[in-house]
Amino acid sequence: MAFTVCQSIVAATATDHWAFRKPVDPPIPAVSDPGWAANPIDSFVFAKLQAKGLSPAKPADKRTLIRRAYFDLTGLPPTAAQVEAFEADSSPDAFAKVVDELLASPQYGERWGRYWLDVARYSDTKGYVFQEERKYPYAYTYRDWVVRSLNDDLPYDQFLIQQIAADQLQSDDKQSLAAMGFLTVGRRFLNSKPDIVDDRLDVVFRGTMALTVGCARCHDHKFDPIPTADYYSLYSVFNNSIEPTDLPLIGEPEHNAAYEKFEQDAAKLQGEYDKYVQDRLNEMLTDLRTPKRIADYMMASLQPAMRQQRNQDSQDLNFAIVNQWRTYLQIKAKDNDSVFAAWRKFVAISGASFGEKTADVMAAIAQPDSQHPLHPLVVKEFSENAPSNLRDVADRYGALLARYDKPDQLPDESEEWLRQVLRGEDSPLKLPKPGADAERLLRRDFRDKAANLRKKVDEFKANNPSAPPRAMVMRDAPNMEPQRVFMRGNAGNPGEAVKPHFLTCVSGETPAAFSHGSGRLELAQAIASKDNPLTARVMVNRVWLHHFGFGLVRTPSDFGTRSDPPTHPELLDYLAIRFMEDGWSIKKLHRRIMLSATYQQSSEASPDAQQRDADNLLLSHMNRQRLDLEAMRDSLMYVSGKLDLTIGGRPVDITVDPAPNRRMIYAFIDRQNLPGVFRNFDFASPDATCPRRFSTTVPQQALFMLNSPFLMQQVHGVLSRPELKDDQPIDQRIEALYALLFERKPTKDEIAMGREFIEHEASIPDDDGSGGAKKLKRLSPWEKYAQVLMESNEFIFVD
Repeated sequence: MAFTVCQSIVAATATDHWAFRKPVDPPIPAVSDPGWAANPIDSFVFAKLQAKGLSPAKPADKRTLIRRAYFDLTGLPPTAAQVEAFEADSSPDAFAKVVDELLASPQYGERWGRYWLDVARYSDTKGYVFQEERKYPYAYTYRDWVVRSLNDDLPYDQFLIQQIAADQLQSDDKQSLAAMGFLTVGRRFLNSKPDIVDDRLDVVFRGTMALTVGCARCHDHKFDPIPTADYYSLYSVFNNSIEPTDLPLIGEPEHNAAYEKFEQDAAKLQGEYDKYVQDRLNEMLTDLRTPKRIADYMMASLQPAMRQQRNQDSQDLNFAIVNQWRTYLQIKAKDNDSVFAAWRKFVAISGASFGEKTADVMAAIAQPDSQHPLHPLVVKEFSENAPSNLRDVADRYGALLARYDKPDQLPDESEEWLRQVLRGEDSPLKLPKPGADAERLLRRDFRDKAANLRKKVDEFKANNPSAPPRAMVMRDAPNMEPQRVFMRGNAGNPGEAVKPHFLTCVSGETPAAFSHGSGRLELAQAIASKDNPLTARVMVNRVWLHHFGFGLVRTPSDFGTRSDPPTHPELLDYLAIRFMEDGWSIKKLHRRIMLSATYQQSSEASPDAQQRDADNLLLSHMNRQRLDLEAMRDSLMYVSGKLDLTIGGRPVDITVDPAPNRRMIYAFIDRQNLPGVFRNFDFASPDATCPRRFSTTVPQQALFMLNSPFLMQQVHGVLSRPELKDDQPIDQRIEALYALLFERKPTKDEIAMGREFIEHEASIPDDDGSGGAKKLKRLSPWEKYAQVLMESNEFIFVD
């Protein structure tokens, strides 16, 4: 009874909880100071401030504002010339022009693409997979698709649909297939399919709808209205989706000598793998065609799946082949075929009373009726004497089928009918072509050898720069497997059958079953629907989070009943509705937010705000934010003049010395061995979808800025720029450094301190005064001075 009451309470939240109700377009609040509001966002914010007796902060100065905009939209600082031009522009739309220019910049897609890659748990490796090649050779094609899609302002609903079901869309754009890396770049969990599917469900639903669907894997969700049956109905979608061995090309390779050599070497390695697997499959087929093996598999097909899987090793049977026999016999039963009609009659009487009822079956076989025909050769096989048990029946079928198992078509129609059982297109012995699916059918020692050969192929493609880009797609499986609930999450303990459908908390208690293939396209369309109360809200909240440091909902990947409530629920609904009305344009959403007076506030909090709203939940001022790892590293390289702004391409190892000049988004991400610099600067873990990054302060950060070869390379780069020539006066070089690093002129005090520092450091001798050999090379005065400025809060923080 307690369980029933608890479930009733949870079910009620589907209508009571704010996130499960469709957004309602709210009235714009009337406020006492309408002149402050630049757009309706400000009216919602001001109303909350007014209710608490607070006032908004003063507007940010123009240098602060343009610096904020540049880092927000591109992850790079403006130049001093760009700041001066903005400060000199007194037109009312001066800031709007800056925002539009930045939204049109190629660097916009790189900055915001990295945010989405956090959600997508992007990595260039699979994690721990034992014998396989660890790298994903083509993960970068998904990363590049994300960048390109954001730069093109692909509508967000299409952005989501393509990532889940691009293979099922009618499109001539092959590059859109790369979008499906969203599903396929996750961890491989030693190739445990239930864990892989669970990971894909998690990234889809926490990433797009902020729902923790994975909590219903073993039992009904304890807090949200998501029953286990919903979980496994969605599990069915991805369980019936497969990754093809031969991934589709999405770019035309350059046909040069290097590419031709790559094709030859890849074909040779692939040929060795294919031949080995095909030879082993042929040996396996020879065994499967023997009378004893046919009988073994017919008997095993009658066992429950759990018992069959547990007993297969002792019988030396292959689990997949047993499944194929079971499916084949079930289909034949539905078709009322004549070959296995006798088998079905004997199966129906199997058990302790088999001997007593055999006579009735034998009589039915001797005089078959027209509605239940029996194959004449099967009738002949059983006409002479009755079988003693069901195994005897299976043995006779094995002998009969093996007798007519010929490679070529037989002239007699009855004999050909029997030949088709083992040789036809729908045969239970039809094996896949060499590939991952075929490997699973092999004996363990053969499987290990095949895996090593396949690893050589994958390793060659992963490391060869001439390998053309391919998309990490999924396809619907050729045969849809029915899905059952796994009791307690145990795949070996199946429960009730479920059909694929959408979440009941969104679509109602009796959602329509998905009817097209696996249902992935229908799932994607349901997620991206305007009728879905969560999708638009979740994305609006993610965009708001990266502009302000915190979302309107501070649990960005959990909008369930245990989430933090929105600080401004009406504003969240207003933005979600406008977002959908604007054609799901993310760029228009940026523009709406950034042109608000709320966004353009100073980061200086009043004493009242600090006391009454210490966490700035009411947005009385802008939040000061520290640059994340990407923006910090890219900005250091940018001011040094070394940053390569080329868009896209294969990943690079940023930990080597000297460091590559690519932007951080193109760094090689190894999910199993994430480099220390990534962890020290709060990089998102690629093991699971990441809603937002932590912001920590640890000694390793300071040590990196003080001692890393990377930073010294950027210091040397800064000092080698033409505006910092050695023959310039000290004061002029200091002014040039401030313009380059801080986009402003230094004060008189800052010039005086800089001059004093340079002169003092220049007066220190290189040796210790003892006349001995010089110690390790010291940094020059200007190197030390530039390093200090590049480590300063003014460079690392954005107001």
